[in-house]
Amino acid sequence: MNDRTLVYSTYYNPVEANIVRAKLEDAGFACFLADENVATLNPLYNQAIGGVKLIVFERDVESINALLTENIELAADSSNMDLPDNAEIVNDLVICTSCGAKDAGYGMATKHKHSWWVIAISFLLGGVYPFKGNKCYHCYNCGFEFE
Repeated sequence: MNDRTLVYSTYYNPVEANIVRAKLEDAGFACFLADENVATLNPLYNQAIGGVKLIVFERDVESINALLTENIELAADSSNMDLPDNAEIVNDLVICTSCGAKDAGYGMATKHKHSWWVIAISFLLGGVYPFKGNKCYHCYNCGFEFE
């Protein structure tokens, strides 16, 4: 029997990747993480290596999809997730509204990091580094940022 493996999903946060891996291992699926050590030791290399990759057996993909979809539905019922109106969640990932990729994550904005009023107040306070940064969803595939 030919057991092929494949990259099931990619994570730019090693902690998030380990949480998903632990869920799958608790459910009895064999899986492992690739590039976890590089991403943990030097997070600046995440973009270059493509993030932490979750590797699973091809035969388990349908069962894993069902398990993670069930977990997402339970989490969405128990909490009020603050997602954009046009964002969609698939397999515990936020889908990019521009290109449809599953590599969108929530974090510090890169294009419009600081509001004009933050910059103005920081300037008036003597050039102190801006004290508040904007956060949004960022697509690691196309670079699009959305709220």
